[in-house]
Amino acid sequence: MSRKPHTPTDDQRKTVKAMVGYGITLEDIATVIGIDRKTLSLRYPTEIANGAIEANAQVAQSLFKAAKGGNMTAAIWWTKTRMGWKETVRVGGEGENGAIIFQVLTGVPRQDVTED
Repeated sequence: MSRKPHTPTDDQRKTVKAMVGYGITLEDIATVIGIDRKTLSLRYPTEIANGAIEANAQVAQSLFKAAKGGNMTAAIWWTKTRMGWKETVRVGGEGENGAIIFQVLTGVPRQDVTED
């Protein structure tokens, strides 16, 4: 005798989408829902496809708002990862009395900094 096909409820769809967004494995999500992994993929393709994308978008929005609001950690992270900036120290020979000259560059796009 065959089993009755799984019909997702709205609550189950929300649960699957949220769990995918949190990075929970599909095997574990299937266990929580009470179905086979293959059934999960068959019955919840949109939730699986969009869960992580929507979660990432929400986190990015929070980070962006924090950076715009003056959170320096968020702003620094944004410039380094999104804009390609980095902090660089260059040693440039000797100054007076044989002292080594250091030049600290901050907020410099990576493509404009060459390694010697």
